Amino acid sequence: MSKYKVIAFDLDGTLTNPERGQLTGFEYAFKKHGISYPSREWLKRYIGPPIHDFWQRDFSLSLEKVIEMIETYREYYNVYGFRENDIYEGIHEMLSQLKERGYTLVVATGKPEQIAKRILSLFDLSKYFDFIGGASEDDSRHRKADILKYTLDAVGASPERAVLIGDRKFDAEGALAIGADSIGVTWGHGSEAELEAAGFTAIAKSPKEVVKYITK
Repeated sequence: MSKYKVIAFDLDGTLTNPERGQLTGFEYAFKKHGISYPSREWLKRYIGPPIHDFWQRDFSLSLEKVIEMIETYREYYNVYGFRENDIYEGIHEMLSQLKERGYTLVVATGKPEQIAKRILSLFDLSKYFDFIGGASEDDSRHRKADILKYTLDAVGASPERAVLIGDRKFDAEGALAIGADSIGVTWGHGSEAELEAAGFTAIAKSPKEVVKYITK
């Protein structure tokens, strides 16, 4: 019998690939605020991590300025960018198999909940999930540990019976912070070197491997 009751999924880089829309949204915000950056390709580093922290650090900005930039980013992303998204191969099959085996499935994403719900609906993924947890609208809840705890609390689950599936080291760190296991996936935006160094409980190279590990 599996040790897990609840399977939590990151969204970006795990269920869907938001690269096209997010990069265009980042460029929109940076250009509107007159902040230079090396290239569009360089901006990929901000797909996944809590950008509040990283934009403050990398551009020596105040938290207030970063919050303003994120609002500008959302001017584009919340209207157009969220549709510039692609689902990874095998995701429907993975979620269907886990749901059929009786697991409680949830989403724990750094995206605001309403946008996360719209993205999941685009790909007919909402039907698999018992709860969709995300960042708060005022951004007071934006770190992965806080989002995961909030999500597990919503379904009455203890971290010890949960595992988070994600593609960046921040997912492993967030899960570890509250005492949950984690599985790193190689098809997202984190390199294999990043995943191996992050402390994930396991690493999966395909959705089939995720199912195999959880149900073993």
